[in-house]
Amino acid sequence: MAYKISDECIACGACAEACPVNAIAEGDSKYDINADECIECGACAEACPVSAPAAE
Repeated sequence: MAYKISDECIACGACAEACPVNAIAEGDSKYDINADECIECGACAEACPVSAPAAE
């Protein structure tokens, strides 16, 4: 199941930089993960300083 970024996101961009398939883009108030492109590798969750990305 694809990862999703919670409202805990501080919009730092660490997750987007860590994503190997560029499935993460900056949204209005937080970053968003494109579920169709996410390969569920967990790199975003490991890079996030506030643990915002999580598997749904």
